[in-house]
Amino acid sequence: MNRRLDEYVEADVQRLLTEDVDLAEQGITVLRREQNLVLCGEVESQARRDEIERKVRAAFPDVAVLVDIGITRTQPPGEAEDLS
Repeated sequence: MNRRLDEYVEADVQRLLTEDVDLAEQGITVLRREQNLVLCGEVESQARRDEIERKVRAAFPDVAVLVDIGITRTQPPGEAEDLS
């Protein structure tokens, strides 16, 4: 890994996640931990998680990226919710 990991790289990755037309992802947090960049949050599918990881690694090939992105279960409710 050749690129120095600092707050500018962290901000560049966050900008990529939010401004990329295909991602537009605001629910992912970017953190620096030692010499690694950690992506944290939750997305709706494994495909979405893989796409985020692929784009970040492609844009920042010299940065060590760790992915801590969970998959949110999005299933319809099993029964009606009583609001009274």
